Amino acid sequence: QVQLVESGGGSVQTGGSVRLSCVVSGYIYGTYSMGWFRQGPGKSSEGVAALDQYGDATYADFAKDRFFISKDGPKKTLYLQMNNLKPEDTATYFCAADAPHYVGSGMLSADAYRYRGQGTMVNVSS
Repeated sequence: QVQLVESGGGSVQTGGSVRLSCVVSGYIYGTYSMGWFRQGPGKSSEGVAALDQYGDATYADFAKDRFFISKDGPKKTLYLQMNNLKPEDTATYFCAADAPHYVGSGMLSADAYRYRGQGTMVNVSS
């Protein structure tokens, strides 16, 4: 059974940084894409960043130049480094894995993935 568990969320002031982690347990065949998503209070979920199975990254416009997605393959861990955080970044962030039929901006849709975690909350105060 595949499980994804996020960690690293918390409270931070505007301009601060947070690093989120997502650990994958269980077996997923071959190399696979992974992504980060978020859902703010009263908002629908949106894609933040994703890595395809070759390691190429795709970012949402709001994430470019502030957020950085990376992966440690042997540790089966996905990271999201978030810098220069703003109050509008307040959200529950969750990760997802394995979107075999999608590339590029298509990976920024959570519905593309077979597995997802429960999320970790990030609160940015002004």
